[in-house]
Amino acid sequence: MIVYLHGFNSSPASGKARQLGEHMARIGRQADYYCPMLANSPRAAITQVEAELARRHPESVTLVGSSLGGFYATHLAERHGWKAVLVNPAVHAHTLLRAALGPQTNWHSGEKWELTEAHLAELAALDVPAISQPERYLLLVQTGDEVLDYRDAIAYYAGATQIVEDGGDHGFAGFERHFQTILDF
Repeated sequence: MIVYLHGFNSSPASGKARQLGEHMARIGRQADYYCPMLANSPRAAITQVEAELARRHPESVTLVGSSLGGFYATHLAERHGWKAVLVNPAVHAHTLLRAALGPQTNWHSGEKWELTEAHLAELAALDVPAISQPERYLLLVQTGDEVLDYRDAIAYYAGATQIVEDGGDHGFAGFERHFQTILDF
């Protein structure tokens, strides 16, 4: 099963989530694709994904996490031994998101909510200081990411298979070029 975890203030309506879901449908594997609308609470988001996967009992799980979803994917991969594909992932999200404290609006749903110190504490509790088995990870980063420093991800996921592309952006331009790589992984 492929589980796509969207980023901060995003949703299953994001470009990458839709593209990957459409690709899975085209190849007849829509039943093997799950992309939840993640809760704003990091603890609730993790609980939600774990509960749904416990209900489905998939033979195998590969997480695909973008930005904050990459942070969540890393936590879940370490906790359950799953594989994870990380697309311009947030590393140590509790420190990265400190600058975003305050009122938020989801880009797709328009939902208004507030990022609080309690959310940062939940993120800190989920933080993985170092990955334990780099072979379980595939890192996709672009050097033109205007939101996150791609070098943080390269260092954090040292030893993992890494695809580093010059240019691009935080949305990972040309994501669809990597569908087969993701499925092969």
